[in-house]
Amino acid sequence: MKIALTCNLKKKDASKPADYFSEWDSQETVDAIASALRSRGHNVEAIDVQYPNLVSYFRRNQVDMVFNIAEGTCGRFRESEVPAILDYLDIPYTGSNTFSLALALNKTLTKKILKAENIPTPAFQLFATGKEELNPALRFPLIVKPNCEGSAKGINSSNVVNSREDLYRKIGEVISAYKQEALVEEFIDGRELTVGVLENGSARVLPILEIDFSTCKKSGEYFYSWKMKEYQGDAALGTTPTFHCPARLDPETEARVKEVALKTHRAVGCFDISRTDIRLDKDNVPYVLEINPLPGLDPKESNFPLMAYAAGLSYEDLIEAILLSASERNKA
Repeated sequence: MKIALTCNLKKKDASKPADYFSEWDSQETVDAIASALRSRGHNVEAIDVQYPNLVSYFRRNQVDMVFNIAEGTCGRFRESEVPAILDYLDIPYTGSNTFSLALALNKTLTKKILKAENIPTPAFQLFATGKEELNPALRFPLIVKPNCEGSAKGINSSNVVNSREDLYRKIGEVISAYKQEALVEEFIDGRELTVGVLENGSARVLPILEIDFSTCKKSGEYFYSWKMKEYQGDAALGTTPTFHCPARLDPETEARVKEVALKTHRAVGCFDISRTDIRLDKDNVPYVLEINPLPGLDPKESNFPLMAYAAGLSYEDLIEAILLSASERNKA
């Protein structure tokens, strides 16, 4: 099979904010995916979507499938850019479609769908100007997030606030820095979990990954902040969480968490692969924080491959399973 691997390669640009390229993939990740596909006999060419004219490329180069990990370039619907081009050109691709990718990147719209589907998610309020009156039903501590960003961009320990003064200051900072609405939600003090769904004939929920931040006191962070994700494994910074996969859960709680992740995958309309971030409160209620239809696939550091390994899959198995799921779906 001839495959184009569409991606955004990380760049260095001192003129951009420190987290500007956080969602983009390293050359090592792109090389690992390409190598995995080639090991299964496929002909692969990696295409950085910064290519001057992606439409022209695909019109000049016929491919059987696109393995898409591209995050897009800019805007609140950026993850839909490449799938939209591929839909227009009628070229099959891996992963979710334009609608699901655009939806999942908008945290507030996703949470509204979760509520409609009776999927637990923290109580929330969207602030467009920063002058809206706080909903009195919301209870501190609250956490403030950019509404349409991934990779924990714009989030650190100071985003968890305990007073109105700190809340409105942080809302203003987020709106100003990211030129978008700020999502405010109740902070769930509990265990951090992430759950992968992999489709290959039928949806399969992978072993749950628990992220323990008790070993990260030196960092000053105690949840998956941008610093924790960007510098994961850096002992000097203290960004060294401990991973448990499978998570340390009793069978009943494990089943409940997996059910919630699968319901979220289906509610958002994801295809082939997704990773749902969950906080488990003191009563073992799994609250969905967000879903990522384009989870990282770094073979050494990304959460999704760690869960696949715990399920007995090799990295090559994982990449091939994503490809086969898309191939079967496009035959239907």
